Amino acid sequence: MNKNLLKSILLIITYTVFLVLALLKFDVLWGFLSQALAAMRPFYLGFAIAFVLTRPCLFFDRLYQRILPKKSADRLSRPLAVTTAYLALILAIALLFALVLPQVAHSIALFAEGLGGYIANFQHLVNDLLAYFDQEAFDFTGLSSHLRTVLDKAMTALTDTLSQVMAITSSLISVVVTLTLSIVFSIYMLAGREKLSNQCARLLRAYAPSRYVDPIIRVAELTGRTFTSFVSGQLTEACILGALCALGMLFIQADYAPLIGVIVGASALVPVVGAYAGAGLSAFLLVMISPIRALIFLVFLGILQQIEGNVIYPRVVGTSIGLPGIWVLTAVTLGGGLFGLPGVLLSVPTASVLYTLLKEDVTARLKPQKTEPDESAEA
Repeated sequence: MNKNLLKSILLIITYTVFLVLALLKFDVLWGFLSQALAAMRPFYLGFAIAFVLTRPCLFFDRLYQRILPKKSADRLSRPLAVTTAYLALILAIALLFALVLPQVAHSIALFAEGLGGYIANFQHLVNDLLAYFDQEAFDFTGLSSHLRTVLDKAMTALTDTLSQVMAITSSLISVVVTLTLSIVFSIYMLAGREKLSNQCARLLRAYAPSRYVDPIIRVAELTGRTFTSFVSGQLTEACILGALCALGMLFIQADYAPLIGVIVGASALVPVVGAYAGAGLSAFLLVMISPIRALIFLVFLGILQQIEGNVIYPRVVGTSIGLPGIWVLTAVTLGGGLFGLPGVLLSVPTASVLYTLLKEDVTARLKPQKTEPDESAEA
């Protein structure tokens, strides 16, 4: 018998045996995969941290390349850039917990204290509108208790998070170990980014079919650029919009400026629907205080979003990810329906990658069809 034929038969038999075992012992195999994925959690978190810090690290790397002497720039710029990027991240987290969250908790407490009066004002407003249209009045007394429960839970989450984490001593060690390993992984990824990329490319060229190597590398580079632009753009936009909104709220309703700023900034992380959700929630909170202030806030936020989207965002972040608006809305709707909030956050860059690849493939396929009529016309 031909050796190649025998080898193919043995390969098919082996594959069939493993496939049958996998189907029969699917629960055991799934449990093993789940444990393996759980054990790799520090790697995933480290990759996420390194991914977020890639652009700051590149910025500081270029900065140190310019200011350091040429003899030591190549040797010291990368370690200093990684260290500075981590210090900036730690400083941002420290400012968040030291300045922003206490102010947000104070705003929530003030809102909870005056909730009864706000509900009464809101009920009078709605009843006046219903009376104008000859409709029956509504009773909002039950809304006050529900909102107070939500606010109490929010206050508890803001003020008792640290104490709750410290109280769970059994999982605290695991959290510390996971976080430490994640930071170590992220440092290695940031410091040796080019080396890791070259190693992955060499492995791909060594084991993958040659006709697939270049397309896979091109798709990986496109995916990296798209996701990096999207993540950095959304984070930058959220911080800028939240900060400017908080500053503007100082002139509209100063007591709730931190709370409204955090709501608008956090909602800006969600593409398309986030801006409307943040504006609607903030306006609902303000309309119970004063409908005029709620209207002023909506006008102010609309102007602010136009300025931020057309002036600040393009200069700070750069161009968009190149996905038309209709496909952005489609991606957000489909991703949210299938995978919830993670689907909403990751659907836009994923759709942008697929849109770019599809556009390039369509252009390549239609190219011969465009040239054929020209050739026949010349003949």
